[in-house]
Amino acid sequence: MNINLIISENLKRLRKDQNLSLSKLSESSDISKVMLSQIEKGDTNPTINTIWKIAKGLKVPYTSLLEQPQNDIYVVKKSDIEAQITDESHYRLYCYYSSTPYRNFELFQMELDKGCSYTSVGHSRKSEEYIMVLEGELTLKVNNETFIVAANNTVSFTASNKHVYFNSGHGTLKAAITNFYPV
Repeated sequence: MNINLIISENLKRLRKDQNLSLSKLSESSDISKVMLSQIEKGDTNPTINTIWKIAKGLKVPYTSLLEQPQNDIYVVKKSDIEAQITDESHYRLYCYYSSTPYRNFELFQMELDKGCSYTSVGHSRKSEEYIMVLEGELTLKVNNETFIVAANNTVSFTASNKHVYFNSGHGTLKAAITNFYPV
């Protein structure tokens, strides 16, 4: 994408997010209203100093004006995800969303074959796990307790300790797992 268009889109978005008119931004950035308008239209190639002044006027980091815009809508297809598989292939984990600096959770789909189990060594301190059984029946062992969770039901727990998933149903167990990492 053209850098002028990236700056143009970011400037428009950031200015509108702060409810600033071109006149107000002109005052706070010491850039003329005409120049700001040209930059927003993508009609001019702003200098580095101009971008710094705009960033200062908006009270945002310099790179906020240069970042590629992120889509608000994401479609993730299971067929595009490479499964994480145990040696025996009885347990398969598909990562739909990983934890990022802006997202403090992970979203997985788990598949566990009939009569099989998988032991998780536990996650980071204070992490929480939320499981929704989509198909089958899950027997979960955590903190010396056993829970049986049927399809369309959920269970949540502090996930920093070892926990065991066991497929106690009649077919393949499918579940959505969200690992949450409180800040």
